[in-house]
Amino acid sequence: MFLKLFLAFTIIPFLELYLLIKLGGYLGAFTTILIVIITGFWGAYLAKFQGIRTMTRIKRILNQGGLPAQEMIDAMLIFIAGAVLLTPGFLTDIAGIIILIPKTRLYIKRWLRYKFDQWIKRNRIVTY
Repeated sequence: MFLKLFLAFTIIPFLELYLLIKLGGYLGAFTTILIVIITGFWGAYLAKFQGIRTMTRIKRILNQGGLPAQEMIDAMLIFIAGAVLLTPGFLTDIAGIIILIPKTRLYIKRWLRYKFDQWIKRNRIVTY
């Protein structure tokens, strides 16, 4: 796990920097910076909008006496997407926008559920 985190925190910034330099060479520095700023604002707006919608669904389900498990996962993914979108770079912006798309977020939630189930089976954790 440490190796994966180490690679993520070292390789991704280098790839982002490489892409920013390459695209800056093709598009110009001003255009490249403008694209990063626009995607950041657009992503922050989408994250805020979807976050409010998700929190409203959570509140409604709780008021009905239900357990909003799926909505809590949505809220976590939207928070992660917002944080990733605030990080300057094209790869992180693309990842954040992909997470914010409800259809792709559904596939991510299914994958997370699968990984969580594997983790429970491997570690023999008792669930109630």
